[in-house]
Amino acid sequence: MKAIILAGGRGKRLRPITDYVPKPLVPLKNIPIIEWQIKYLKKFGIDEIIICTGYKQETIENHLNVKKIGMKINFSVEKSPLGTGGAIKKAGKMINEKSFFVINGDTITNIDLNKLKKKSNAIASIELRTNFGILETDDGKITKFREKKEISDSWMNAGIYHLEKEILKDLPSKGDIEKTVFPDYAKKGKLNTVKFKNVKWYSIDSFKDMEECSLEVEKIIK
Repeated sequence: MKAIILAGGRGKRLRPITDYVPKPLVPLKNIPIIEWQIKYLKKFGIDEIIICTGYKQETIENHLNVKKIGMKINFSVEKSPLGTGGAIKKAGKMINEKSFFVINGDTITNIDLNKLKKKSNAIASIELRTNFGILETDDGKITKFREKKEISDSWMNAGIYHLEKEILKDLPSKGDIEKTVFPDYAKKGKLNTVKFKNVKWYSIDSFKDMEECSLEVEKIIK
């Protein structure tokens, strides 16, 4: 199978690092995010990836071209930002298979892609997580403190999709899949999810995310 990595963003929340280095090359344990992602995808038999690039795309290409990745890599370059939907639509022209995976370029996880693959047009979902302490109360009194806890039965988009090729025709040339096709498919009952509990998942959006993920990344992606 093939996978698309959405790696065209500017990573503004990681400035000033991303003023000089594109977000996919931001290091975790001295290894760029995108190399961790490639290692993750290889574990599930992905033999070819398409990387959607825009900001500092030549830097990403040059880096990967000198690495022995052990996987076929193609690039889908955006001259101007297309949004996630437009990026997938453009990259999808290189896909002949019936279905493919998509992963956000800042996601580090151990979600099982073999389970996600069992459903078509499916979003991997994980329990909603909070960065704040949670109070358990009873009759106006605090009974317990819980720190940074998953919130049961509230599910969030993990930024990993298994999509059928036929979805490409419905994608906008410019715009986000999360704001266009996904809501439309959901209304029509054409969008699925696979729920994952007790998995490791990081979206690298801040220096704190970098720091916390760096402590675990070698265990997450073995």
